[in-house]
Amino acid sequence: MGTSDDTKHGEEHLKGYAAHASESRGRRYPDSPDYRSPYQRDRDRIIHATAFRRLEYKTQVFVNHEGDYYRTRLTHTLEVAQIARSIARELGLNEDLTEAVALAHDLGHTPFGHSGEDALRELMEGHGGFEHNFQGLWVVDFLEVRYPGFPGLNLTYEVRESMAKHHTRYDDTRGRSYWAEYDFDRESAPLLEAQVVDISDAVAYDSHDVDDALTAGLLTEGDLAGLALFDEAVKEVEDRYGGITGVVRQRQIVRALINIEVMDLLEETRKRIRERKIATAADVRANGWDLVGFSPERAAAKKELEDFLMARLYKHHRVRRMAIKAGRFVKELFEAYAAEPAQLPPEFQEHVGKVGLYRGVCDYIAGMTDRYAQDEYKKLFYPYERT
Repeated sequence: MGTSDDTKHGEEHLKGYAAHASESRGRRYPDSPDYRSPYQRDRDRIIHATAFRRLEYKTQVFVNHEGDYYRTRLTHTLEVAQIARSIARELGLNEDLTEAVALAHDLGHTPFGHSGEDALRELMEGHGGFEHNFQGLWVVDFLEVRYPGFPGLNLTYEVRESMAKHHTRYDDTRGRSYWAEYDFDRESAPLLEAQVVDISDAVAYDSHDVDDALTAGLLTEGDLAGLALFDEAVKEVEDRYGGITGVVRQRQIVRALINIEVMDLLEETRKRIRERKIATAADVRANGWDLVGFSPERAAAKKELEDFLMARLYKHHRVRRMAIKAGRFVKELFEAYAAEPAQLPPEFQEHVGKVGLYRGVCDYIAGMTDRYAQDEYKKLFYPYERT
């Protein structure tokens, strides 16, 4: 059950296994009281952060200049938050915490998507490493400059821990060495709110990357036919709307993909909570990283779709050309700044003095948008470009 303070935070409807604001482990630095709950304050601080605004011009799959329809890190983040909050409400979880974690989960991402991250990981090997979850923590703990009383955003323990433990099929940080720098328990499972965000991230990736790929002409509906999840979505649309065509048909198929996954997720998660007798947040932490999940049948269909996207979309020659070029941008920018840090803006030259050359250069590049990185590349390497 919740605590007597739940009514104060508008959390009297929460299940006992939800994260209650009144039970938060608090912030690293004392903070002034406020009319909002701790997790509402976290959400608002994230939305106003510079790193959050920059997500608008960071790559999801397609570089921003390829078109203004395609998802960016910002639109993806908003879609994850929407899916995650809907799931949290149905499960009786803390919607404010869920939304804050969702909005923060990609703050540490580099320009140019995973290709930018791969390049920085390689460049930072032997210099402290690079991983976007922990870069996100570094952003909210130190790099954001907004408040006079503390560095960073001074977020609650629960949001910061959830950022550290964010993981998907392609993204698992549990074996990383960065844990030693933080007081999070590596072995305990994430809160249910964090697990919901993780799986909402994967749901958003699948459905919206299908949408963008169809719009870009990299895939056709015929290419996707035969995949169990896609076929089920098509059947649902045709049964409901008949022979609709064009962009409306595409949008409804994408909508159906999300709904099919979410409905299965809710049913399976409730079943796991019952079977494992989860009653409190402490029970959640002691019962593994997989309380939120899909049924075996749906998980297999989801994996089939993800494997297809990996082979046919993410390895498509147009996407690979962009990724390889992006990796080259990041590598050459990094090497140029590391060789002569006087080329960095004054505030980052000062930052290098505090955190070291490689970490300072890494932080500068990781914070860039795609567009800014491309402009910086021109200034450094094109002889007639103004600096």
